[in-house]
Amino acid sequence: MASFYRNLSADEVATLDRLSRLLIELRENRERLLERHGAADEAALIARIRDGDIAEHPAYEDYLGAAIIAATREAIRADLKQYMLSIDTR
Repeated sequence: MASFYRNLSADEVATLDRLSRLLIELRENRERLLERHGAADEAALIARIRDGDIAEHPAYEDYLGAAIIAATREAIRADLKQYMLSIDTR
């Protein structure tokens, strides 16, 4: 199997590595915030808050944090996709 990194510079590989690690770290942090309240996702967490199943504080702050992390991950994923497409055109 051909190496994906064969035609990439050391800087390009380092950039891909940093972005990949950041995505993993963000995913794990989001999961930790949601797990504290027994929620699978942000929608489930906000529903539990609305229904009074869990206290608003700090659950709402964790909801906001998880939502921000999710949006940040999507932005980084889009940037990573564009970056990979730009280096793949050689």
